[in-house]
Amino acid sequence: MMADKTSFVDTTVHLDVKDYYGKTLQKTSDLQSNACVAPVGPLPKCILQALKKVHPDVTDRYYGCGLAVPECLEGCRILDLGCGSGRDCYILSQLVGEAGHVTGVDMTEDQLEVARKHVDFHMKEFGYKKPNVTFVQGYIEALTEAGLEKNSFDIIISNCVVNLSPDKKKVLTEAYNVLKDGGEFFFSDMYSNGRQTEEIKNNKVLWGEGFGGALWYKDLLQLAEEVGFRPPRLVKANVITVDNKEMQAILGDFKFVSATYRLFKVPKGSPKPCKVIYNGNIAGSEDSLHFDCQYTFKADQVVEVDGELAANLTHSRYAQAFTFQPPGDSFESCGVKPKAISGDPFELAAQLQKQSAALATGGCCSTQSATCCK
Repeated sequence: MMADKTSFVDTTVHLDVKDYYGKTLQKTSDLQSNACVAPVGPLPKCILQALKKVHPDVTDRYYGCGLAVPECLEGCRILDLGCGSGRDCYILSQLVGEAGHVTGVDMTEDQLEVARKHVDFHMKEFGYKKPNVTFVQGYIEALTEAGLEKNSFDIIISNCVVNLSPDKKKVLTEAYNVLKDGGEFFFSDMYSNGRQTEEIKNNKVLWGEGFGGALWYKDLLQLAEEVGFRPPRLVKANVITVDNKEMQAILGDFKFVSATYRLFKVPKGSPKPCKVIYNGNIAGSEDSLHFDCQYTFKADQVVEVDGELAANLTHSRYAQAFTFQPPGDSFESCGVKPKAISGDPFELAAQLQKQSAALATGGCCSTQSATCCK
């Protein structure tokens, strides 16, 4: 539980969000737009299997906009920001194994009550002797004040929650502080194609549904750099349509996407490009590893990566999954060099829509992945 003497207090936004997610929304169908149920494509088999074991009461109170689950999780310590009823925590509990641990933090007691109620059920379902999941009440802008230790987590995930915070920079700062060196912030969130108007920001329903607090994606890139993270790696993106005439009238010409980014806490410096080989030793990704929208690694294939990615791989948990080119050695690459990308989630979402349409008509896809059309 959060310490009584915490200096971080409720803002009007926090109170409104607590009320919206604790009282107004009682089940997924109570949402007034499709923002938090946006499709994210086929789920990996291991995720589907894990999801089947999550209690229906937990999944019924799920309001996420995308599934924020990275790879290479066995034995890791993971923090879920804005865990809500605990759906993702219970999925991750199975993926990290009994030796790993998952902590969920949320400011809404009504949601946490649902999550905590089913701890024993899930541990029995998973066959664990003791719980590897903990739920903490607190603010995602004040993680250390909620009792979470600095430099203590391998991975932080967040699913359509950062947009609900009135202080995004504080969220990123706290995430950076509680991550271990080499740690990763892997999160799905909503983004807009520009900065929101005050009318939109002040609309309680629009904020509760995620639109009012959605960051302009370029602001994320700047904030991440200011906090200390390496430049964000865009993983995937899909268009969000409002499907609510009253909301659309207020939102006007603003457009929105659900996008997933990777942010790494690795040493500063001027990294150089290098060639790597994916060893195929990550469970569930033995044949290939989709790292971001630019790089999908096939097992045993030599690929040249940019300097930033080289730094992320070298200093994170992914180092054990790759063979790196030793200085002076020359690996023969696969002949495919992924194009440089802008990091614009709207551009990626448009490309993926085009790719999907082409595949539906039997055509070849047009994407920046090194594994397309092979």
